[in-house]
Amino acid sequence: MGRKWNNIKDKKASKDANTSKVYAKFGIEIYVAAKKGEPDPEANRALKVVLERAKTYNVPKAIIDRALDKAKGSSDEVFFELRYEGFGPNGTMVIVDALTNNVNRTAPEVRSAFNKNGGSMGVSGSVAYMFNSTAVIGVSGKSEDEVMELLIEADVDVNDIIAEDDNVVVYAEPDQFQAVQDAFKAAGITEFNVAEIMMLAANEVDLAEDAQAQFEKLIDALEDLDDVQQVYHNVNFDEA
Repeated sequence: MGRKWNNIKDKKASKDANTSKVYAKFGIEIYVAAKKGEPDPEANRALKVVLERAKTYNVPKAIIDRALDKAKGSSDEVFFELRYEGFGPNGTMVIVDALTNNVNRTAPEVRSAFNKNGGSMGVSGSVAYMFNSTAVIGVSGKSEDEVMELLIEADVDVNDIIAEDDNVVVYAEPDQFQAVQDAFKAAGITEFNVAEIMMLAANEVDLAEDAQAQFEKLIDALEDLDDVQQVYHNVNFDEA
């Protein structure tokens, strides 16, 4: 599991390169999460997870507040949560999560991105069974042993703790996301390098340089779509 941090880090760096689009997508995600429950993160777990993730991407407070105010107001804009599954070059696996107010627009755009970049859309369930929903929380400034000790003291169950690139990354079940963060905060750690619940591949694959280049074009094309919020895959970028 240790290699996954590199893929997460690369994903963040890619998104950081186009902050305006990232911020716009977060605005939609925050609005949708707030509309699904209370617009108060302490009473709305889904909203709290989104806001914690937004912090790691340095989303401005003004954008967060605007999305929350919209959710509290009279807006009746409806977004649909969609998941697409597909295959990239060399049989690689991809999951695409989208939020859209126009279902008839999103599916053709996602299918086109796959088709133009050596991939193909799959049916529901064709890929997801090879991924696990996982809470991922990363910090710096602590050793692996220190993190393990504070989590044990807080009686928090986790799947793995990996030290890599001056970071310590904790992998846990989704329902332990808040417990892990609370343990860190009780120890005085309030800044996180990553704080997400994401779909992680059970097994990663390595690609040759030319195949990886084609695969990266597919991922870039999918992430560039306005309706696409998250793209998950089973390719290890670090080793190719």
